Amino acid sequence: MLPYSGNLAEQTSRWVAGGPFFLLAGGMLDVSDRLTRIPVSLLLYTIMAKTTKLITEPAPGTIVKPVHDYDDEQQSKIAALREYALEQRLPESDPYHEWETRWLERPDTIPRYMRAAKGKLEDGKKRIRGTLEWRREFKPELIPPDEVKIEAETGKIILNGFDIDGRPIIYMRPGRENTQTSPRQLRHLVWVLERAKDLMPPGQESLMIIVDYRSCTLRTNPSISVASKVLTILQHHYVETLGRALVVNLPMLLSFFYKGISPFLDPVTRDKMRFNPDLFELVPQSQLDSDFGGDYEFEWNHEEYWRQMVEHCGIAPDGTRVKKDGESVPAVTEEKAASGTDNATSQDASSSTASEPKSTPEGGAEAVESSKGNDDADPEKLIQVTESLALVDPVAA
Repeated sequence: MLPYSGNLAEQTSRWVAGGPFFLLAGGMLDVSDRLTRIPVSLLLYTIMAKTTKLITEPAPGTIVKPVHDYDDEQQSKIAALREYALEQRLPESDPYHEWETRWLERPDTIPRYMRAAKGKLEDGKKRIRGTLEWRREFKPELIPPDEVKIEAETGKIILNGFDIDGRPIIYMRPGRENTQTSPRQLRHLVWVLERAKDLMPPGQESLMIIVDYRSCTLRTNPSISVASKVLTILQHHYVETLGRALVVNLPMLLSFFYKGISPFLDPVTRDKMRFNPDLFELVPQSQLDSDFGGDYEFEWNHEEYWRQMVEHCGIAPDGTRVKKDGESVPAVTEEKAASGTDNATSQDASSSTASEPKSTPEGGAEAVESSKGNDDADPEKLIQVTESLALVDPVAA
């Protein structure tokens, strides 16, 4: 929305020139000299141009921060941890070997775990070993899009835009909850975290989360149990990935929720949280959703959002990657996509397939859950593994 300045008639002319508008009194008004005689008491509505196009790059001129520099001793420990981690890999005969190698060889992976361990090599080994075990069970980079697509139906968790330091922004809106509590909700969150990693510009290792409690109720707010599982995943298996966590529009009624989860927050995570901050200081106005006062007039469209995210990140129907030039990881073929016989993901068919959602008065949906797959791919087992692999006590961390 254009800011108001100067003569009302001049400002109104600028608004009208930008597009069609309606008066509260009703009807369309033509632009003419008579515009200057519009009574001030009439309320003018400007229909701003909406877009469903996602923002997948930081604003022009963005300088990626923070930059991590390491002295000789730190580099030596990082090299030692890298050597240890590569020794822990699955054998080459295992279908997940290449995916595991790809994750370990990302330039940010080993340094993040060394920073999380505060330079203590043995602690770094314990952390990386725990995450390797978790990833082998959860296979986060191989979650088929259709398995979790329904969780994105209302836009309760979306990835869109970047902050002033080039961090991808994840918007969480608990008031838009559309499904019952299930392991698939965690699978969807992890899918979004993986896409955030895909969108990070070179040199960026962290992301921003904005939690908007507008229209949230006790019924739609996640339980403390679910929140603690989310924190376990973030703090133990996406270490040093949370750059900022901003909470806005938190009603007094739900303030107890943050008191309930505070024991599960390690001090580093707690220091990154801000309540009702000035978003304009942290997000370029051109990248900030207009729901929060920004200039980005994003219109939610589930199918368009999902299509763009899957295509931009090159995700194949079975969760693998569409082959790109220079990519050495297993990629889906048209035959595999049609038959669904890819070995790397057939062992990870841990999907809770939902029926068509049932509309509710609040405009959300309630999904009917059903679980399919073998014992090794049981979603409940994945949650148990997540909890059992919490190697560091969140309270003491």
